[in-house]
Amino acid sequence: MTPRAASLATPEAVRFLDHLETTRNFSVHTIASYRRDLADLERFVAGYLSRDDFRWGDVNRAVVRAYLGEARRRGLAPRTIARRLSAARSFFGHLRREGEIALNPARDVRGPKLDRTLPGHLRGDEAESLFRWAADRAARENGLAETRLLAILELLYGSGLRVSELESLNPSSLNLERGQLRVLGKGSKERIVPVTDAAARAVRNYLPRRQETATAGCRALFVNRAGGRLSVRSIQKAVSAALAEFAAAEGLSVHSLRHSFATHLLDSGADLMAVKEMLGHASLSTTQIYAHTSKERLRRVYKSAHPRA
Repeated sequence: MTPRAASLATPEAVRFLDHLETTRNFSVHTIASYRRDLADLERFVAGYLSRDDFRWGDVNRAVVRAYLGEARRRGLAPRTIARRLSAARSFFGHLRREGEIALNPARDVRGPKLDRTLPGHLRGDEAESLFRWAADRAARENGLAETRLLAILELLYGSGLRVSELESLNPSSLNLERGQLRVLGKGSKERIVPVTDAAARAVRNYLPRRQETATAGCRALFVNRAGGRLSVRSIQKAVSAALAEFAAAEGLSVHSLRHSFATHLLDSGADLMAVKEMLGHASLSTTQIYAHTSKERLRRVYKSAHPRA
């Protein structure tokens, strides 16, 4: 019995984690988080139903609500409670799809209200260090991986792309002469975003390596060593490794470059509506979180620097 299986009491929970690992390719850290949350759910359900040999079909909405109530009484943070509810929803949803329960008891249970906070982003000096390192490495090695990484970083940060949008790019998506990029965003909505001079240079330097590697008929801009389209997972892995070299702040990911794009633009006085359009947000309220964060930063600077503040 593996350590993962030993920490869980029910075979259904063990099979669910195996599904996350083998079918959905979740990371080790994500699976460990699910394991902890499901073990806590098992503990509560066994106590609430007063039986260690309970069946998951015996769990209804009232049990899930009681579970969240106990978590609040224990003083758990709202985000921790929300994560545990999300884990329960995913688990029960899996059991329902497998035909082991009739209904998902956690589906309609309302979680705690969360404050909207900006995910991690790079400071200006961190961004400069990151791109200087990537550019030096690309110039020195001049291989597929090195030139590709620099082009990826420049487009994610310079154009504010989602990683899925970057993965779907084709060479025909770019107009480097005009400094523009055609992006297919959420809901298959197309938008035109600017391309920085630095990104255009990086892409031009990468294209010969792509031409050497891409298989016949491959339409992808970013290709892997086998000549096919580079996957989202491979992009995330490469960018995360690069960020770990230069980012002092914790919690940064490939999406942090998109957050940095928006934050740095608004910090420099960019129009909120223009940033909304470049990000491809359907609602202005989604973009306003960046404006709020920028105002808070300005307020802190003012309070610390103004002699009469």
